[in-house]
Formats: sequence, C-alpha cells, structure tokens
Amino acid sequence: MTRSAVFTALAVFALMFGETACLFRTRAVEMHTSTAKLEAASKQQLVDYLTTEAAKVRTLNTTVNIAASVGGEKKGKVTEFEEIRGYILVRKPNMLRMIGLFPIVRNKAFDMVSDGTQFKLSIPAKSKFYVGHNEVVHPGGNPLENLRPQVIYNALLLPDIDPQTDIPVLEQSTEIIFDAKKKRNLEQPDYVIDLIHHAGEGWYLARKIIFNRANLTVHKQIIYDQQGEIATEATYQVYQDYNGVSFPSVIEIQRPQEEYSIRLTVEKLVINEPLRDDQFALQQPPGSQLIDLDLPQTATSGSSPSAPTPQNANPKP
Repeated sequence: MTRSAVFTALAVFALMFGETACLFRTRAVEMHTSTAKLEAASKQQLVDYLTTEAAKVRTLNTTVNIAASVGGEKKGKVTEFEEIRGYILVRKPNMLRMIGLFPIVRNKAFDMVSDGTQFKLSIPAKSKFYVGHNEVVHPGGNPLENLRPQVIYNALLLPDIDPQTDIPVLEQSTEIIFDAKKKRNLEQPDYVIDLIHHAGEGWYLARKIIFNRANLTVHKQIIYDQQGEIATEATYQVYQDYNGVSFPSVIEIQRPQEEYSIRLTVEKLVINEPLRDDQFALQQPPGSQLIDLDLPQTATSGSSPSAPTPQNANPKP
C-alpha cells in the first residue's frame, strides 16, 4: 500500500469514528499529580547543598520531646510510650549524649553516650549500667534494647560526602503528599541523591537523601545496611532558622527491622556552641549492675543488693 493510500485510509477511519458517536466515548481523567510550583536543581547543586549544610553544623545542644513506639506487622500490635522530655548533645565527628527524664518528677529515665564506636547507657531506676559496641552484636528481645546512639546521630545530621568513598547518583522520583486544599493524596516529583559508599567488602547503596522540590529541603533520609536492607528511615519536617542554619524541628526515626520508632520534637536548639569532653563522659553509678551487651550472656560486676536512691536530675550535661 502506498503512503497516499495509507493516509486516505486513516482519514476515512477518523471521519467514520467522528461521525459515529456510538463507536467511542470520552471520560475525564482525574488529576493525581500535584500542580505545585517545583524548583529545579542539578545533581551537582544538590551535592553542593548537602556538603554546605553538613559543614554548617559542628555541634548541637537541643532540648526535645521524645515519643517512642514499638511493634508493627511482625508483632501484630503497636505499643506507644508516654512522651518524655530529653536533652541531646552532638559533637562531630561522632560524639553524642542523650538524656531522658521521667514525666512530672523529671528524674533521669536514662543517660546514654557514644563516641561513635562504643556506647554506655545508665538506667538509674533499675540500677543498671550497659556498655557495648555501637553495632548490635546480640539482639535483645525488646526492640528498644537494641537502640544505639549512632542511630540518633546518623538521623540528626546530614552525611558528609567524601569523594574518596562516596559516589552520588541523581534519581528523579515521586512521593505521595496530602493536598490540604483538595483534601486528597497526590503524587509530587522529588529529587533523590543515592550515595554509593565503599566500605568493608566493597561498594553498596548506603543512603537515599530525598529532596522536597517545593523548596529543595531534605524531606527524608533512608539509610541501608550492607546487605541492602533498610536500617533507618528518618523524615524531617517544620524547618526553622537557628542562627543562620536551617534545621528541622520535627524528626521521625523508624527502624523497620526492629519495629520501633522515635519522634523528636525540638523545643530549643543551640548550634555550634563549644562542647567539652566531660559533657560526653558517663561513669557507672556506684552499686549499679554492669551489663556488657557484646557478650552472649549478660555479664555483671560491681553490683550490690541495694539500688541507689533516685536523685533529682540535673538534665543538661
């Protein structure tokens, strides 16, 4: 068939359907994509943003409200704990201290420190003092027993990108947002920086850093283990300016493998004030039971039959 004959046949076919209404119908397509004005950026611009923002923060001294929950599909139930007041100190490259206070009485519920490799945890009410490696060696039955300070540290701070060990890759994706005006969920394009990291046995996907394209702020960070499973999902909301540094005031941390989550709501934040070494020092309270979490079975030492009398906490270390 010649090209002219093909065009003639197509024209007749279109005319036939146009004149015969019973052979077609038209339906509206519901809009599922957000119409919000979006910002554009290149991979290098996003990487430069991460590098710049990471360099702005050297220390954090923050007062937070801490809410935690345990459970999910594996357990078949979720247990939510009462929100408590807490204090977090962070000093790069790896130092962290976190204190939680009981509601009302404001005695210490826990006191936890980490140098990036080892951690210590004091629970005065139980007269127990835990030590161990930042990586869980022998998982406990209670998911919160597996909480390590490095989880909080990695969620609070954007990663430093080292060109020697990190390869950033740009991914264009979408996320589901709730449109308050239309009162329904919509898809909205976002940017994702995939960080391919070299460590141990080779290269692996270490993080996904997701940018909200409405304002190019980091909306979520997904951290993977070396087996390719999601270790931590951290979401960031309600950015505020703290002495020239934009920082989220609501941070939600989820650990899908252990099925626990922590929400940190910032009440007060001071950035880049000097923090001393002794503010990250935690000594075993006299008479408390020492428990080494790196051992297959609980090992104890320095214990006594009587627990120390609870004292009013001086919360800021």
